[in-house]
Amino acid sequence: MLYFDHNATHPLSARAREAWLEAVERFPGNPSSPHRLGARAEAALTQAREKLAGWLGCAPPDIVWTSGATEANNAVIHHAAATTAPDSVVWISAIEHPCTREATRRHFGPRHAEIPVTSGGVLDLAWLDAALRRARPALVGVMAANNETGVLQPWREALALCRAAGVPFFTDAAQWLGKLPAAGLGACEFVTGCAHKFGGPPGVGFMKVPARFRPLIVGGPQEDGRRAGTENVPGVVAMIAALDERVTSLTPEFLAARIEERTAFEGELTARLPGTQIIGAGAERLWNTVSAALPELPDCRQRWVVKLDKLGCAVSTGSACSSGKEQSSHVLTALGLSAGTAFRVLRFSSGWETRAEDWAKLVAAIEAASQPLANRDDCTGNQTGRN
Repeated sequence: MLYFDHNATHPLSARAREAWLEAVERFPGNPSSPHRLGARAEAALTQAREKLAGWLGCAPPDIVWTSGATEANNAVIHHAAATTAPDSVVWISAIEHPCTREATRRHFGPRHAEIPVTSGGVLDLAWLDAALRRARPALVGVMAANNETGVLQPWREALALCRAAGVPFFTDAAQWLGKLPAAGLGACEFVTGCAHKFGGPPGVGFMKVPARFRPLIVGGPQEDGRRAGTENVPGVVAMIAALDERVTSLTPEFLAARIEERTAFEGELTARLPGTQIIGAGAERLWNTVSAALPELPDCRQRWVVKLDKLGCAVSTGSACSSGKEQSSHVLTALGLSAGTAFRVLRFSSGWETRAEDWAKLVAAIEAASQPLANRDDCTGNQTGRN
């Protein structure tokens, strides 16, 4: 099976698996326990905190371990709502992950605004600059890289604008981490991420937050009172092992080669299927992500994902957290795509082990899937054509 859905979840890397198994054996104690086994587990968390803080460029105590980026994003929005005036507002980009959007709606209701993006999927910095001159929100949230299109967001420039205006800045770095250097992210007041996007285990992540933070999850005093609950020591250790492996491989040569492979795939795809539109083609994007609106077929009932799955290729229609919804992707809507075009968009996201020949096989499978079949499923799942 060719796996091109790494933006949803990257398979566990061998190094992360080895680190997890070793941590299970070495650190069986609860990090909060007063005995030596507890102290060893706490020391492992401290070492992991120091490594992650070094990559981000922040102080180790700023790091809080979570169950993933969804929890972390919810916690940041909860903190903003709990520590600001009742009439405060937040601004988030129009292409944020569903968990950030839904958390904002839950905690702020109508007291939020969406920062628009260009037709290429890039945050409208001019809008943000002008808006900050008129008002002062409680928080501005801009993801580092979009999970559906792979378009890189100008988080550094947005951070500078917010800092000049005295506004806290929050970035969801789940898709950035492990694919691009993390240096500088620690300058943001709030940063979130998770392990399973770069080969770590699912169910573990982190947030970089201030010392005074209103916890979403309450109970014990873990994480200096900023997140209650026993820390997932093996998960944290495995996450750092996976990220260490990725950070080491992020050389200019590696990135250039991966971008070349992605570009070759896009060229071959548009050549074989005229009318294909690459979303965000003119913008800087993650080296592993291609979002493409495939041509409209004579039979509008074609199901690209199902057909490709039968041909041995796992791909996605966008965010895994939004799959199954009938409405068009809010990301593609923000880019100005019509509903008809948006429903023809597929996301292909490679991993660190994906090679040029895998991209070539994917192109061949997409071309094969575009061919009409004598027997095919209609929109209700009933077969049409010859018996």
